[in-house]
Amino acid sequence: MDYTITLNDYLESISSKAPTPGGGNVSAFSGVLAASLSIMVCNLTIGKKKYVDVESEMVEIKNNLENLKNRFSELADEDNKAFDKVMEAFKLPKETDEEKLERTAKIDEATLGAAEVPSEVVNVCKKILPNIKTIVIKGNQNSLSDAGVAASLVNTAAEGAFLNVLINCTSLSNRTLGNEFLKRAEIIYEEVKKSCAEISKLVNNKLRS
Repeated sequence: MDYTITLNDYLESISSKAPTPGGGNVSAFSGVLAASLSIMVCNLTIGKKKYVDVESEMVEIKNNLENLKNRFSELADEDNKAFDKVMEAFKLPKETDEEKLERTAKIDEATLGAAEVPSEVVNVCKKILPNIKTIVIKGNQNSLSDAGVAASLVNTAAEGAFLNVLINCTSLSNRTLGNEFLKRAEIIYEEVKKSCAEISKLVNNKLRS
């Protein structure tokens, strides 16, 4: 992500007619926000006498979250680039049969690349959830709702990313390849959905107790 631009500029670019940034980028950025909120909870736990017994664990989790935050950010950029390649492939000439074959191959290649990026977003969503669950259980309980929002953002990131996997896989001319890729991504997505629901239930129960 280009953090030199203002938030307003980013929102304006999303709102514009330009194809990027779009849903894939926003999904990855939801992961960035989830990691950032989780890091905040770690920071509000570390250094507090009440949580001295879990401080070393919180420091380790914070480091994990920093790495995952950076990965989500990288994927937000990669999503833009991947979609741009798809658009470039569609602009290739298609006058002759040879050109049509070459164009179709390039479109499929770019489209598969565009599916790989959100698929990785779903994978990173799976990786971040154990960290969030731990801070829900052991972190600063005054920030419990923040951890819950982080889990909700992960769910949004995963769902949005999966939708982008879906649209790209169903666009491939090689439907067998598309279906196989989609099935792998869907398995992980369902795991993420289940884990997010469990964390959300845990947060709600703790807040009501």
